[in-house]
Amino acid sequence: MVHTLANARRLQAVDAAAARLGLHPGLTLADAQARVPDLQAVEADPAADGALLAAIACWCERWTPFVALAPPHGIVLDITGCAHLFAGEKAMLAAMVARLTAQGFAVQGAVAGTARAALALARWRPGLVAAPGTEGEAVAGLPVAALELDPEAERSLAYLGLATIGDLSGKPRAALAARFGSRIVSRLEEITGAADAPISPLNPLPVYVAERRFAEPMGDEDTARAVIADLARELAGVLERHGEGGRRFAAAFFRSDGAVRRVEAGTAAPLRDAARLAGLFRERLAALADPLDPGFGYDVIRLSVTACEQLTATQAAFGVPPEEAALSELVDVLSARLGPRRVMCLQPQDSHVPERAAARVPAQKGWAVAGLAAWPAAAAEGAPLPRPPALFAHPEPVETLAEVPDGPPLRFRWRRMLHEVVRAEGPERIAAEWWTGSEALTRDYFRVEDKEGRRFWLYRAGTYGRETSEPRWFLHGLFP
Repeated sequence: MVHTLANARRLQAVDAAAARLGLHPGLTLADAQARVPDLQAVEADPAADGALLAAIACWCERWTPFVALAPPHGIVLDITGCAHLFAGEKAMLAAMVARLTAQGFAVQGAVAGTARAALALARWRPGLVAAPGTEGEAVAGLPVAALELDPEAERSLAYLGLATIGDLSGKPRAALAARFGSRIVSRLEEITGAADAPISPLNPLPVYVAERRFAEPMGDEDTARAVIADLARELAGVLERHGEGGRRFAAAFFRSDGAVRRVEAGTAAPLRDAARLAGLFRERLAALADPLDPGFGYDVIRLSVTACEQLTATQAAFGVPPEEAALSELVDVLSARLGPRRVMCLQPQDSHVPERAAARVPAQKGWAVAGLAAWPAAAAEGAPLPRPPALFAHPEPVETLAEVPDGPPLRFRWRRMLHEVVRAEGPERIAAEWWTGSEALTRDYFRVEDKEGRRFWLYRAGTYGRETSEPRWFLHGLFP
């Protein structure tokens, strides 16, 4: 694999056959071709390499949910509390290496108390399982390249005769920091197990997890749905014991060939009803544009709660229809079937400007009965609406004739049709919020009715004589 570095074409990676011929990364392509005339050189593709590494990391989540990338070639798994499920750390590591090797990857790994120590041992002493507290001894013989410092620092350390981690461990930290910067000290602390830097998992860590592992790959879709229903019952029990309800759920299907498929579902309100949760995933799986393909079968199916809230059990009164629960269930089913961005609701905003008075948000995030209190009180039955229930996406200009500049229109022309105004109410004056710094003109809104009984919502942009000498008129909405 070749890439351009410092205006020269250089080898980025070589296979085993090329390494046996004396080729190595960093060698110029011209030198490599001079040594091996029939060299096959392929352009490096870092984006594809990164995507493949991420796919392998997703596959590794069958062992633990906490999986992080360590580019360009590493993956870190936090197996705290997981190793006993796989007969211990050594057996777990051997199983990982064997499964990945069977898929055609050249892989080696190690276990240590910190991520940097594990990565260094995986590269320089593969297969080692360092007991807690022994990381310093395990890495003592590793070269300083294991610290992944910049080339200049590595050359300076080699010039001083500091070739291994053990050579550096006995030196005063203050002297190292003064000479090479604080980075070498932090790296040294991490690799020897004295400190550990936080790592970011590839996917958000679940709050609760339930999973099924199969002795033989399972490829029946009906069985997979039944497994999801069983896992939903397990999670419902866990959520009930903790007094919580899930808001976001994720199902992961791990195929035996390494492919991983994730399906997520959300709810409008906290949920721990197993039947509803199973039904939600039935809708999501049925609505997938790219249906699940079991391939050679699934060997792990996992259902996770990725976000939850407190949910207190309440006793509903007899004879009262559960309208809130029914509406929440409807929102969940429609969102699962059509997609969460296709089921929207309006949320009131702190603005009197009509187009900014409400915002469209996904119903599962924005819908709540408590939010209704923030809307203006509804008009009395039979009373005229103060504003149209729906507005135009953009106010449409109209030509008007008014008796006085500040008065309502006598007639107006909209979309080439002339409307004679017989009744008018207003104005309702609305100005842009001063704190937004907007220079928008003041609006005077009028509710008008023409001879045919059609009602319109018009506004005049600009105060006559103060903001403009020729105010313009716009139609913003229609009353039903």
